[in-house]
Amino acid sequence: MRLGWGGLSRRLAIAGGILLAAALAWLAGLIAFTSSIPASVPDPERATDAVVVLTGGSERLDEGLKLLAANKARKLFVSGVYRGVEVAALLRVARHAPANLECCIVIGHAADSTLGNALETAEWMAAEHYHSLRLVTAAYHMPRSLLEFRHAMPQAAIVPNPVFPARIKEDWWAWPGTASLILVEYHKYLFALLRDALAGPLETSAADDVGAAGAASAPSAAGTPGAAGAASRP
Repeated sequence: MRLGWGGLSRRLAIAGGILLAAALAWLAGLIAFTSSIPASVPDPERATDAVVVLTGGSERLDEGLKLLAANKARKLFVSGVYRGVEVAALLRVARHAPANLECCIVIGHAADSTLGNALETAEWMAAEHYHSLRLVTAAYHMPRSLLEFRHAMPQAAIVPNPVFPARIKEDWWAWPGTASLILVEYHKYLFALLRDALAGPLETSAADDVGAAGAASAPSAAGTPGAAGAASRP
């Protein structure tokens, strides 16, 4: 059956309208995503059970060590470390890391993605009976990290603690390297959002255990910074 010019025009108009709507939705999502990238640390004074650092830049580890030294948490968990790298080696990489922090640092080798970071951290949090954490990663990576961590640990209190690498420019659209990084991260965020929506809640015991730990130990949560550090450090 042949289509007349009018029928073809209508189909092209419909296809064009769908593509335009999709482009506008993509652009609106990008604007919302970039608006969700933090420009500062929202709650710098709050103490948590743990500080969790996602590997990917020296600024992240430095910030985690600084928070641990300031008694903002009982332990520091570094997720996604290359196998074979131990705590002493991490401290050598870090600048001016106090030697007495080694006792309170735990490293995880299992994760090779942000989802892996979240699952690895959930298992560790459950084993430690912790229910609150301060999450340290780059600001541009924070929206997706929060999405993955909140999906893996819906009952945990998660405090974002972004770091701001100098190579990531605030006016990202004017810098090709930063723009490319932001766009890639945006598409990863969309994929994670879609995957979580289709998969539903994670069927792991770790998320429930973290929540149960929170209910059992809520009075000690986010206590005074000195008490949090003294509980686990000589």
